Amino acid sequence: MAIAAPDRTRYLLDEDRIPRAWYNIAADLPSPPPPPLHPGTGQPIGPGDLAPLFPMELIKQVVSQEREIEIPDPVREAYKLYRPSPLHRARRLEKILDTPAHIYYKYEGGSPSGSHKPNTALAQAFYNKNEGVTRLATETGAGQWGSALAFAGAAFELDVKVYMVRASYDQKPYRRNLMEVYGAQIVASPSPARQSRTRSPTRGRSTRSDRCSTSCCSTRP
Repeated sequence: MAIAAPDRTRYLLDEDRIPRAWYNIAADLPSPPPPPLHPGTGQPIGPGDLAPLFPMELIKQVVSQEREIEIPDPVREAYKLYRPSPLHRARRLEKILDTPAHIYYKYEGGSPSGSHKPNTALAQAFYNKNEGVTRLATETGAGQWGSALAFAGAAFELDVKVYMVRASYDQKPYRRNLMEVYGAQIVASPSPARQSRTRSPTRGRSTRSDRCSTSCCSTRP
């Protein structure tokens, strides 16, 4: 067995070391977190309130107290496109801080969207696909989340529509182009299309073919 160099700064794992489960921090909290409140009633929300927005498997994860949640094989296979991501030791920062602590960080810039966000986007796309959803709609600011969901949609053959903040839409054409390369439809926001949607009689609802997806999902690989 090879001995690691004492000044090693980067650690790489093989594909077979990709995690098989997500860690659920709720299992180790001293008490359960308070439930989210319904914006209209101010009362704790239940599964029925979340069902129009999220697939049931994700809703189950929101309330789960299990320490580990199994990662579906199709999601693990998609992770192989860019994971495991390298772990770095910040030796220069340790020196500047004059600390005996070892400081490590994960570099996620090598993913297909350039951030850590495909880790959850792939899971969200997979669970939606399993429930018969054919299209996802989402919002993005600078474009990282939109890029992640566009990539995930391509991986699981889902149509994706992204409402992108107009300033970023105009200032970051290459980020917009990346989402389009993955097959997503990009709309500047605010836009006539967005205003028309919010005036719809079905405001606040989503259909099986047009489900809203957010980066605040509980699935955080």
